[in-house]
Formats: sequence, structure tokens, C-alpha cells
Amino acid sequence: MKVGVLGAGSIGAVVAEAVRDGMVPGAELAGVVDPALSPAGLPMCALPELLSTSDLVVEAAGQRALADAGSQVLSAGCDLLVVSVGALAADGLLEKLLAAGPGAVHLSTGAIGGLDLLRSAALLGPFERVVIETTKKASSLVQPWMSAAEAEELRQATAPVELRRGPAREITAAFPKSANVAASVALAVRDWDVVEAAVIADPAAPLTSHVITATGPAGEYRFEIRNRPSPQTPTSSQVVPYAVLSALEALASPRAVFR
Repeated sequence: MKVGVLGAGSIGAVVAEAVRDGMVPGAELAGVVDPALSPAGLPMCALPELLSTSDLVVEAAGQRALADAGSQVLSAGCDLLVVSVGALAADGLLEKLLAAGPGAVHLSTGAIGGLDLLRSAALLGPFERVVIETTKKASSLVQPWMSAAEAEELRQATAPVELRRGPAREITAAFPKSANVAASVALAVRDWDVVEAAVIADPAAPLTSHVITATGPAGEYRFEIRNRPSPQTPTSSQVVPYAVLSALEALASPRAVFR
């Protein structure tokens, strides 16, 4: 399987280097597209060239890149592995991607787990309540929509503060680099409206925490995930590129790994 990578930041570069170095059996690096970055040792190219040589493209360039280029990737016959799952909170984007074909859409689990069980439980019946609370270091949660005073107050915070709580679509849009997990949970339970998400800033948080609680016909669930932040990009977790590599391994050698 020839793998192209869209985005060469803290996620895309790790994925591209691992595929280049043979860490994913059955996968070969076709190229990397990133107009802003050009890491040494990676075969950089333009998107049309990438699409002509790839079987699958990993989107690791952010929500805007997925919205802009996702359909083009799929229409070219390449499968698409989505990292910026939060972009799918936008009305109609998932439907647009699914209709683009003939390439197939795959979603990376990113920084959280338990999604397989939530997907299974949702088949029995709709969930009654689902909540995901994300806690990150305060300084990594400053957003462009905040006023200068709000941003500085957040940087200088000395105690945990809940920044926003609301529907998963709203929180994912407000924190596009930090709340992709809320979108992943909503897609897993097949209901955007039932998922409540919250983002909490904690100046003393050594790890990024995601606590998921869910109640439905199949039972009650509680998952807590505590990840180390990426040294290069604290808004993301260090494990994210390795979740992508795990997904690539499953796609490249489907008989050799657990799904």
C-alpha cells in the first residue's frame, strides 16, 4: 500500500518518517504534501503528484485542509485516513466526503480509546447521555476568538477553570486543535446531539485527560485517558501519530492485527 501524507507537522512528520523507515509492514511512503514545511529526508511533492502515486492519503494538516482537499483525494480514487476528525462537525462535510468516492473514508481514533465499545453499544439502542470532559494545560488552550485579556488571564491561571461546556459540535468548533476527541465520540455513538463536551484548563496538569461517561441500553461506561502532550505541539497528544500508524498497520495488513 502506497501511503501519502498531507501535512508535515508534529503528526504528519512522525507518520511519514515511520512509513519511510519500514515501521508499517505492507506500507510504502509515496510522498508528503505541505506548502509550509519541508522536513529533511522526506519526499515532498504537490498534491496532484501525491494523488497519482498513492493508494491512501493520511490527512494530518488540520480541519481546513480536510475540508479543502478531502473530496479531491477521494475523487482521485485514493482512500483517506482522517486525523482532523473535528472537521466532521461541520454540517454536510462527512456526507460530502462519503459521496466523493471512489476512495473510502477511514477515521483515526486519535488520542482516545473505548470507541469500539461505544460503537457496539450504539447498535443496541441510542445512548441516553454521553459526556466527554477534556482537561489540558491552560497555556495550550488559548484560542484566536478570545480577547487579549481573556488569553492573558488563561495564561496566568493558577487553578483549574472550565472554559466551555456544550454540545459536541459547538465545542469542537471552538477548540479545533484540542477537541477532535468530542467529534470522535459523537461519531462513535452515532448521535451528535446526545454528546455533551467540556474543556477544562488546568495550569498544573502534567498530562492531557479525557474522561468519557456514557449511559444507554447496553450499560454504563466510564473511560479515562491520560496522555502526555506532544513536545512539539502541546495542543495534541504525543500518542496521536502512533494511533495513525496503528490504523495504517490494520489497513495495510488486515489479517495480521486486531481491528
